Amino acid sequence: MSSSSSSRTLSPEGERKRISKLKIVWDFARRYPFQLAAAFVALLFAAGSTLAIPQGLKLIVDRGFGNEDPSTISPYFLGLLGIVVVLALATAVRFYFVSWLGERVVADLRQAVHRHLLSLDPGFFEENRPSEIASRLTADTSVIEQVVGTSFSVALRNLFMGVGGLFYLLYLSPKLTGLLMLVIPLVLGPIVILGRRVQSLSRRSQDRVADVGAIVVETLGAIRIVQAFTQEGRESRRFSDAVDAAFGAAKLRIAIRAVMTSVVIFLIFGAITLVLWEGAIDVITGEITGGTITAFIFAAAIVAGAFGALTETYSDVMRGAGAAGRMGELLEQVPVICAPAQPVALPVPPKGQLRFEHVEFRYPTKPDDPALHDFSLTVEAGETVAVVGPSGAGKSTLFQLIQRFYDPQSGCLCLDGVPIDRADPAELRARLSVVPQETVVFAATARANIAYGRPSAGDDEIWAAAEAANAATFLRALPEGLDTYLGEAGTRLSGGQRQRLAIARAILKDAPVLLLDEATSALDAESERDVQEALDRLMQGRTTIVIAHRLATVRGADRIVVMDEGRVVAEGTHDALVARGGLYARLARLQFDTAD
Repeated sequence: MSSSSSSRTLSPEGERKRISKLKIVWDFARRYPFQLAAAFVALLFAAGSTLAIPQGLKLIVDRGFGNEDPSTISPYFLGLLGIVVVLALATAVRFYFVSWLGERVVADLRQAVHRHLLSLDPGFFEENRPSEIASRLTADTSVIEQVVGTSFSVALRNLFMGVGGLFYLLYLSPKLTGLLMLVIPLVLGPIVILGRRVQSLSRRSQDRVADVGAIVVETLGAIRIVQAFTQEGRESRRFSDAVDAAFGAAKLRIAIRAVMTSVVIFLIFGAITLVLWEGAIDVITGEITGGTITAFIFAAAIVAGAFGALTETYSDVMRGAGAAGRMGELLEQVPVICAPAQPVALPVPPKGQLRFEHVEFRYPTKPDDPALHDFSLTVEAGETVAVVGPSGAGKSTLFQLIQRFYDPQSGCLCLDGVPIDRADPAELRARLSVVPQETVVFAATARANIAYGRPSAGDDEIWAAAEAANAATFLRALPEGLDTYLGEAGTRLSGGQRQRLAIARAILKDAPVLLLDEATSALDAESERDVQEALDRLMQGRTTIVIAHRLATVRGADRIVVMDEGRVVAEGTHDALVARGGLYARLARLQFDTAD
């Protein structure tokens, strides 16, 4: 997915593979057979009526202009006018259905890709920037919409008119058509050679545009840090560099495309001029009529315009193929974490026992650095276990594995006696409530944020959860209460308010297993006391694992597990661990007087 890997020039075989990626677009388009058929029929009528215009002109010149009775010419002009009416109506119908298909296919494709992205494991997003993926989801689908809604239809119409026009030219004058056909290889050569260059440059241009989008998302998402460190100028220059790079890539693509168009137009219309020269001689000698040469000129112009337009739509179609390939790459990503073919049902009613057995785990991005090494731990149902240790000891990794965002390389993790890799991840996660250290607040109302785990919850339940999390007071003070929009990432709330909102969300979900990752770290002393009391009530009868850096918050846990370098190095109560000495006693001395 990275830009460096995606901008490589494709070989002819790679080009064919890219074109084949348009099958993804076809798979979505064929869901709408009526619209496809209507667009195709309208396209045939439009192309056919365009090709009928030269024949109408031929009849007007040969049978109308040479007739002394003015009334005899009227039917021919009325016939030509009828052809124009059919052309106008067919073009309108084609435009409507083709544009409809373009918008519909892009909407379906975006939904499918987004739905598939939600099924991928977090490891995928460690290796692929979400901001870049978001840019692809918008920029690439816009290219596809242009291809489906415009370029492909135009290319097909011009192909029909070009091929049909050639047959009509053969009917009018095989000799002149034969001369005209000599130029076709000269036209196809630049299309293939320069078109391949345009294709690689288009891919590079798309990569640079994606970089621009990624920088915007990253910078605006961290706008407070940017301004706090007065780095507006630096970020502006970085964005300008990315924009200039995108412009440079687009400028080169435009230049090559302009050269290709110029060469092809010169070859086509130059050939037409030479052929018409020969045709004029044939009219003078009486070999063909004036109407025939008139029709030939008009039809040749149509054919020339059709093949000239193909040179432009070719690069557009290639851009669409590249964009479809990008979307295909996302859709082809196989989730590492997924439900087994025959998942084992978790016991009902749930108990909440968790058991780690000799777990060995390394993150995909750090394969040589074990996060957990021969890790074993059992948390009994209803037990409150606090996990402490220095940064990098593997505490947060436990939560990642419990939620099955990753699978260990060896060992087993069980919930209520069922290995979690044999259960449905959705069923597993439904039994977990999580309060992360980095609080996530969605750009929605307070109601939607608290009820995120239980969208069907009523106002009474939401307010009860807010009261338990000590969040009701500030929620009632908001301009519209629960219906107040909280801003992007909850920017309208303080850090402590956002954390209490996350606690209310976990309380409302009411799951048998509670995971608290430094749940009170952003609260002041008074709020921390109130929330801790609420958490103490919430933890009763639930299996709770608490990750804490401030040991004062976990002194009352049933058991404290001390971790270091991915292993359990000690466990017991606070007093027993302090008396034993070692890592926990050292951490305790750093934070408070152990004599208290």
